[in-house]
Amino acid sequence: MAAPKPAAKAATEAPREAAAEPALPRGRKRPRRTAERILEVTLVLFNRLGEPNVSTTAISAELGISPGNLYYHYPAKDLLINALFDRYESALDELLPAAEGVANIEDAWLFLHMLYELVWNHRFLYRDLNDLLSKNRHLETRFQRVLKRKTRAAHDLLAGLSRHGALRINMAQAEPVATAMTVLLTYWLSYEYVRDPRHALEPEQAGAALARGAWHVLSLLLPFLDEPSQQHLQQLVGAYAG
Repeated sequence: MAAPKPAAKAATEAPREAAAEPALPRGRKRPRRTAERILEVTLVLFNRLGEPNVSTTAISAELGISPGNLYYHYPAKDLLINALFDRYESALDELLPAAEGVANIEDAWLFLHMLYELVWNHRFLYRDLNDLLSKNRHLETRFQRVLKRKTRAAHDLLAGLSRHGALRINMAQAEPVATAMTVLLTYWLSYEYVRDPRHALEPEQAGAALARGAWHVLSLLLPFLDEPSQQHLQQLVGAYAG
């Protein structure tokens, strides 16, 4: 499977800060702009505590800036959420086309791990998904696109495995399987959180959570995989379990 291109970073600076800056002396790095630092810290806090539990006052305190400085860059909390979601969607658009290059079960395992890693890095979206969608029109409309893109990627993955002989599945079977894969990709972290609310979404749980998610998505394919692919999948799962 061809490696996806690195996810492009979304522009986060306010238009008022877009003016050209003087060149720095050789060897010196330009300090990160405040708008970018705000997004980075907000993402950490949202992931750690959940978006509903993080106020803009808490974000500014964590950054060591005034609430007015935060307001200058992001006048409303929804704008922070939208900017983080736009970054996530951009990275997703970079990754999902790699599903077309899946040729075997190891490719599929790698692709799903990369996809779950991206989801994990923006897990606040999935932890509080229904709440966010109910109060944020931008997310409500854009997440529809995300679901369609994930489902299309699932179809591409199935088609690639079928094309290379690892999978025997017809179109009538592929449709519900692709939908089930999308459901697991979208709600797996919610399941992990419900299963263990105090620890499931902590950073040290990432490896196990991502491996479990990838395994359960691929387990949907077991009835359709050829025997060597089934055996290889079991070996991959065993390696991660160990």
